[in-house]
This record gives sequence, C-alpha cells and structure tokens, in this order.
Amino acid sequence: MLASRLKYLRNKHKKTQQDLAVLLGISRQGYAKYENGLGEPDNSTLVKLADFYEVSTDYLLGRTDITEASLYTQNIFEFPTFANTPELNTFYKELPTFDEEGVKRLMKIWEIIKKDFKK
Repeated sequence: MLASRLKYLRNKHKKTQQDLAVLLGISRQGYAKYENGLGEPDNSTLVKLADFYEVSTDYLLGRTDITEASLYTQNIFEFPTFANTPELNTFYKELPTFDEEGVKRLMKIWEIIKKDFKK
C-alpha cells in the first residue's frame, strides 16, 4: 500500500523521484525502492513524506483512506450532541490518540453501557 500511495501522491503533485530524494536527503535510487516496494522509509522519513503531502502517516501506510491529515485529527463525524457538550467533544477529540488496547477496552465498556441502556 505504501509504495502505491507514494507513487500516486508524487504524480499528483507533479514531482519526480529526484525531487523527493532531494527533499528527504537520500539518493533517487533509495527513494525509488520505496515506490517499488523494495524498501520502507524509517519513521522520521515517513513523517517527512506525510508532512510534505499533507496526509497522515496512517494514510501512507494504508490504515485509512482519509487523505487530509487535518481531517484525520478533527471531528469529521461531529454532530450537535458533541458540538454542544464540551466534555463529550473533548472525549471525541482524544479518541485518535488511543492505542489498540485502549480502543478494545472502550468497546467493552460501550457494550456494557448499551446493555444497561436497553434495560
């Protein structure tokens, strides 16, 4: 997924592999390996690419299809209950910071709440 997204974004921005190599401080051949799936950038390089293209690292890695980094961290599913309740809005904004274990725990808690609500 990373290789195809890098190639797609580079072409969309009308850049050459050499342009990206210069930006990253690596050889063109080194960058070409990323686009051909023969190598992967380290974390700091991945962040540079995400910043340059204004996408999230999750988008580059194929974990989301949301292309704009700012949308990924904002309330893209905001609705009046969240907008009008500061505590819920704050909670919702913090959700993207949870790790996998935290999300699993929240899901278990939510199931308990739903069962209690239905009674």
